[in-house]
Amino acid sequence: MNIKLLIHVLSGLVIFLGFALLIPFLSSVYYKDISLAIFSAPALACIAIGFLIFKFTKSHAQLALREGFAVVTFSWLIFALVGAIPFYASGAIPSFVDCFFESMSGLTTTGSSILTDIESMPKSILLWRSFTQWLGGMGIIVLSVAILPILGIEGTMLFFAESPGPSKDHMNARIKDTAKTLWLIYFALTLILFLFLKLGGMSSFDSLNHALNTLSTGGFSTKNASIGHYTSPYIHWVITFFMLLGGINFSLHFSFIKGNFSSYFKSEEFRTYLSILLFAILSISFLTHKSGANLEETLRHVSFQVVSISTTTGYGTYDYELWPYFCQLVLLFLMFVGGSAGSTSGGMKVVRVVYTFKSVLNYINHLIHPKQVVVTKVDRQPITKEISTGILNFVLVNVGVFTVGSLVMAATGLDPLTAMTSIVACISNIGPGLGSVGPTENFAHVSDFGKIVLSLCMLIGRLEYFTVLILFFPTLWKRN
Repeated sequence: MNIKLLIHVLSGLVIFLGFALLIPFLSSVYYKDISLAIFSAPALACIAIGFLIFKFTKSHAQLALREGFAVVTFSWLIFALVGAIPFYASGAIPSFVDCFFESMSGLTTTGSSILTDIESMPKSILLWRSFTQWLGGMGIIVLSVAILPILGIEGTMLFFAESPGPSKDHMNARIKDTAKTLWLIYFALTLILFLFLKLGGMSSFDSLNHALNTLSTGGFSTKNASIGHYTSPYIHWVITFFMLLGGINFSLHFSFIKGNFSSYFKSEEFRTYLSILLFAILSISFLTHKSGANLEETLRHVSFQVVSISTTTGYGTYDYELWPYFCQLVLLFLMFVGGSAGSTSGGMKVVRVVYTFKSVLNYINHLIHPKQVVVTKVDRQPITKEISTGILNFVLVNVGVFTVGSLVMAATGLDPLTAMTSIVACISNIGPGLGSVGPTENFAHVSDFGKIVLSLCMLIGRLEYFTVLILFFPTLWKRN
């Protein structure tokens, strides 16, 4: 491990963080709702300290994968810690543990919150809260792939270490151009959603915040009742559609823009994803629709909640704990699965479900016909032994973290349902769970120790476990 290079790259990211803090600073200038120093002080400190460290640790060494893993994990921790400072300095959140929890929830696009009265918060703090989710949505490190070359740092290895999903497709050929294109798509979709929400009657401030939080599939809202605050069917359907876009592999959006208009339906993961969503929507609608009730309203609320949970956004228009237990279990399944690989969603990812399901079927077929050679394929591409092993290990680690985390949270005094779903909500980066952390509740009542545990679960879940776990192996830290 090249520690000097590691510090050099991290200092470059800290400089970027300093400039990012200037955006909510401009908000505080405009709204005059908090002291200007709350954002300007940490922004200037990040820029100044980051620049000094960057200058004195300059290295000509090339960034390797092992440094990439360390940069990703430590940058998320640094961003979460620094991101907590405005919450704490403003007095909006008195406890620094709560500030760290809220900051980590934002950056990992989890959307879990300790705030009990969101609408009483200063607007500049709410904008920073939303902006952290927007930054985390596509990945702070993917953004840095486009920014770091300006500083003379090669960012390719960071993209490999941070990018979600089990595979990296042909887009890797020109990684910096790809990162810039993905962010342009991300920015354009955010702007389009902002305009649609404005047309639907939302204020400019609320439209901006919800646009930032929807494309990132983060789920923070400026309203205590989340999207349920708005009664407009138009707003509900628009946000549902854009949540779905955020939960789709962005490489498909990339291909579509390049002229491959059939790219979506050629993707087996996309077809499976739509099938899962349709099954969930139709089955829950059938069980929850009451005779004489408005069918459109039923379909709208069910579609919104299904897409919100499956994309791990976590918005709410309805208290799904009032639904039958079958419906709640369907949502719990969606929490584990999550969205598509290469999207802003969390969870296990649909493509892993496809891989696993096909592997099980082929194994059963092998037991029936031992001499028959069967190759498991997805999108007509064979699944290599390396991919199969990686998916199996991911599933095992996912189950292990869920089990240990649930036991730890139960030991803090939470009931079993709350303990288990709080872990699922955090490792899958969803936000709300069931029980006392359900859609109408928050995480304020969880102990400080529990909040730290959940914050770490958000981090390892967002970075898909191995990026973080690999840092605990001593051999990683030996010199190259």
